[in-house]
Amino acid sequence: MKKILLFLILIQCSILSSQDFSLTYDHYSIIVKDSDKSAKFYAEILKLKETPHPTLAKGFRWFLINNTQQIHLIQKENPEYKKHKSVHLCLATQNLDTFTKHLKEKSITYYDWPGTKNEITRRADGVQQIYFQDPDGYWIEVNDAKH
Repeated sequence: MKKILLFLILIQCSILSSQDFSLTYDHYSIIVKDSDKSAKFYAEILKLKETPHPTLAKGFRWFLINNTQQIHLIQKENPEYKKHKSVHLCLATQNLDTFTKHLKEKSITYYDWPGTKNEITRRADGVQQIYFQDPDGYWIEVNDAKH
């Protein structure tokens, strides 16, 4: 009986310790060469709303995604970072056709996953996705996943 009781206590402690916290997405930060140029891209191309940096420091620009998550642009001189499409910010829209038309109007080239210009990838799960780059070469995916 004592062994069963001890076993149940250990299971209870294990369950409780695995539930100490839950995480939510807060922000994504990237280093940019020109915060004003990058801020214009994120405001005009992605239509994100800028939110003030708490210190109003030069070279920091913050943007809201869905009014709760953020992307932070941090200006640095000569940032060394090799950009690869596998490392990207991903946003979803239920109006991917409208978004691709918007990119074309703004002369922004997008690609499918293999790299074909102005084409859309359809994943095995049916989600459609495109990729394009910001002024600093960071990759951005926009897809039509439902959340």
